[in-house]
Amino acid sequence: MKTITKLKFIVLLSSIILLQNCTKAAEGAGAPPPAPELPVYTVITSNTSTFQEFPTALEGKNNVEIRSQVDGYLDKIYVEEGAFVRAGQPLFKIDSRSYGEQVNMASANLQAANANIQKMKVEVDRLTTLVAEKVVSDVQLKTAKANYAVAVATAAQAKAALGGSRITNGFTTITAPVSGYLGRIPYKKGSLISKTDPTPLTFVSDISEIYAYFSISEIDFIAFQKKYVGATLEEKMRNMPLVDLVIADNSTYSEKGKMKMIDGQFDKSTGAITVRATFPNPNGTLRSGNTGKVRMPQLLSNAVVIPQESTFEIQDKTYVYVLGKDKTVTSKPITISGKTEHYYFISEGLKKGDQIVFTGLGSLKDGASIKPKMISSDSLLTATPL
Repeated sequence: MKTITKLKFIVLLSSIILLQNCTKAAEGAGAPPPAPELPVYTVITSNTSTFQEFPTALEGKNNVEIRSQVDGYLDKIYVEEGAFVRAGQPLFKIDSRSYGEQVNMASANLQAANANIQKMKVEVDRLTTLVAEKVVSDVQLKTAKANYAVAVATAAQAKAALGGSRITNGFTTITAPVSGYLGRIPYKKGSLISKTDPTPLTFVSDISEIYAYFSISEIDFIAFQKKYVGATLEEKMRNMPLVDLVIADNSTYSEKGKMKMIDGQFDKSTGAITVRATFPNPNGTLRSGNTGKVRMPQLLSNAVVIPQESTFEIQDKTYVYVLGKDKTVTSKPITISGKTEHYYFISEGLKKGDQIVFTGLGSLKDGASIKPKMISSDSLLTATPL
């Protein structure tokens, strides 16, 4: 009996220990995880310059279609595709034999008309003498003078026809209307060319200057008018700073551009207005059809500055996590007025002295507690300058 009693005691003690361990395990499972340690910094303000970027399509100063003004066979091609040509330089030759014969015929008609004038003049002079001597009536003289006037008019028509035929014959040599670079030449020697062909013979693009066209919103347009000094829009544009062009490989084009033109009206479908910046292109680096971004500088005074990695986006809105006095975080929407490569400049949502979470935002939610690890804003700017 004593052995059985001892055994019962051991079983009871084991059950009590097991129950205590399970209770401790359950209590441990329900305990909240420790607050994460995250870097936090104090928002500062700074006087700095930033920029706005606008996608742009580039065009040469002049882009001219080269078309034939006469019909005929393409006799000669004087140039190569992509070559640089100067204004007045011959490009193509249309077979001119038939047009040359038209010139010859018009010239012969003019000679005949001039000869007829001489004949009519002789008749007028003869009848003038006879009328003075009262040998013939003045009716014949009046008729002769009328015939003389017709001969003069006919000669004038023949002269005009000769001039027209010479102009038409001149159209058989097609020259460059402007200096620039040639485009593709789709026709070959011997092709039948018509002045009604839908495809031009080629293009000449004057790219000594490049026009960068881009659109700005109505809000940006109003801000532009308020920002720059001047009584008129033209004066305001002259007071604008020079702009940069970022080309397709994300490098900055070496030449600065000037704002030259703003369209006369807004596009009703997009609510935007077209603007043009002009860039010198002395080396022909840029070509018509290139794309890029016009970068317009902005000067900001006492702007709130935060690193871009301190933000996150939800449904096209940008947020930061602001640290409260109780060491909990709250998401807050912000309005971005400009940016550099690494920083945003905030116009609404933050003020100097606010404390926000630097990194590790993916694990946070509103009301979460954190263990802030304060870092210096100056050290951020030193590590990654504006």
